[in-house]
Amino acid sequence: MDNYGIIFTRSARKELEMLAASVVSKLFPKIESLAENPRPRGCRKIQGEENLWRIRIGEYRIVYAVYDKKRVIDILAIRHRKDAYKKMR
Repeated sequence: MDNYGIIFTRSARKELEMLAASVVSKLFPKIESLAENPRPRGCRKIQGEENLWRIRIGEYRIVYAVYDKKRVIDILAIRHRKDAYKKMR
């Protein structure tokens, strides 16, 4: 089975760039692993949204959309948990 492609929204890319390198080094392997398994153990569906999911990595949350037909994962937000659920789009 083919892996999913991973794309970042412009805002998610900016959020990632603003984080310390030590934080990014923890987050990036988890983001890359979504290509093989877009719904890993511990992920949660975001209530009231059709295809939004989130994973927890320490104090950070990665919010993403899964498009199974296109086999694409769209990373929407990479935020500290206190800011994670503020307006997404």
